[in-house]
Amino acid sequence: MPLILELETPFMTYSDDRVWTVYLSGEIHTDWRKKIAKGCKAADLAIDLVSPVLEHEESDGIGERILGKEDKSFWRDHKGAKINAIRNRTLMETSDIVVVRFGDQYKQWNAAFDAGFAVANEKILITLHEEGHTHALKEIDAAAMAVCETPEQVCQILEYVIDGDLG
Repeated sequence: MPLILELETPFMTYSDDRVWTVYLSGEIHTDWRKKIAKGCKAADLAIDLVSPVLEHEESDGIGERILGKEDKSFWRDHKGAKINAIRNRTLMETSDIVVVRFGDQYKQWNAAFDAGFAVANEKILITLHEEGHTHALKEIDAAAMAVCETPEQVCQILEYVIDGDLG
């Protein structure tokens, strides 16, 4: 049961023992996840940060590693994608918020898929990308509750949403 706190203003707020789960999806070539983790820790947020497997070869090769080698790359990728989907979909479905980072390298179809999956499953979506991607991501950004350009902005949103305050 939430604890109701009376404030000096006529507004009421509450605090509980809830731990928020935030899924960090997308680009794996920069340290944006570490920046968000550091910012959340500094703000002392009640938060669990989860993500897909970030080791590229481990993720890509998991199907063959468990189910056996394939002669064709299609079937290698197919096996790996399905096994990774078990983890990724489960983590997104059980998350409160999904943050999707679009970087400036590579075609990031996985990130776009995760953003669509989050929205289709009525998850709160926050996108993170440089201004240069604004036009290309306009439909995804339109479905997001917030569009950020820096990990620090994501941390500030999480701090406000979780604690109802911005330090």
